[in-house]
Amino acid sequence: MIEVDKAAFSYGNEWVFRGVSFRLAKGETAAILGPNGKGKTTLLKSIIGLHALAEGTAKLFGRFGYVAQKTDMSFAYKVIDLVVMGRASHIGLFQMPSHNDYQIARRTLDRLGIGDFADRIFTQLSGGERQLVMIAQALASECEILVMDEPTSALDFLNQSVIMDTLRRITAEDGLTVLMTTHVPQQAQLLADKVLLMHDVDRQEWGTAQDMLSEERLNALYGVPIKSVTFEHDGKSVSALVPLFV
Repeated sequence: MIEVDKAAFSYGNEWVFRGVSFRLAKGETAAILGPNGKGKTTLLKSIIGLHALAEGTAKLFGRFGYVAQKTDMSFAYKVIDLVVMGRASHIGLFQMPSHNDYQIARRTLDRLGIGDFADRIFTQLSGGERQLVMIAQALASECEILVMDEPTSALDFLNQSVIMDTLRRITAEDGLTVLMTTHVPQQAQLLADKVLLMHDVDRQEWGTAQDMLSEERLNALYGVPIKSVTFEHDGKSVSALVPLFV
C-alpha cells in the first residue's frame, strides 16, 4: 500500500533526509519516530505529494486520508460541513455534496462517538474534539490509507487516550493501512506493526515494532535513557516505555 525507495528531501543545499526506504503492506500500521528537526513531517508530506522529493520515490497504492498536526480555521464552519469536505474526491467539479455524502459524514461522526457534534461550530470545540473531527473528515473519504502527523500533539492525557483508543478500534474494524508520526514511543508500542526511526540525515532504521522499540535503540534515538517496564493493570500484564529524566 505504501512504497518508499531511497527517498531524499532538501531545502536548497541542506539535506533533511536521504536514503529512506520502506514498504508498508495493506492493513499494517507504521509509526515514524525521531527528535525534532529530523524530517518526520517532511517525509510524511512527501509521501502524500505535498512536497517534491529531491531523489527517490514514494508511492501510495489506494485512496488516502490525511490528518495534519494542527488545523487552523479562518471560518466558523459547522462540524458536519467540515466532515463532508472529506468527500471532495467523490464529488464532481462544480457540484454540491449530495444527500448521500451527508449521510456518510453523519455515520462517520457516529462511529467515532461524536455524532452530537454535527451542528456545533468547529472553532468552539476543544483540542481533542477538533482532532476527532479531523479524523472523521479523513475517514469520510472512504480512504484505504490513513496518514496522520502527530495525532495527539498538544493534547492532555485524557484526550490522548480517547484518540488512541479510537484509532486502535477503527483501524482494526476497517483494516486500514496507517502511517503516523509521533513523539511518544508508547503510542507506537500500542498501535504500530512497523516503526521507522529517523536518527539523522543519512541514518534511519526500519523494522518491526518489537525490534525498533528496544531500550538500546530508543536511547540512541533520543539521547536519554528509556526503560521498558511491565506491571499489572486490571488483571493484565502491561508494558510501557518510560523516559528517565535525571
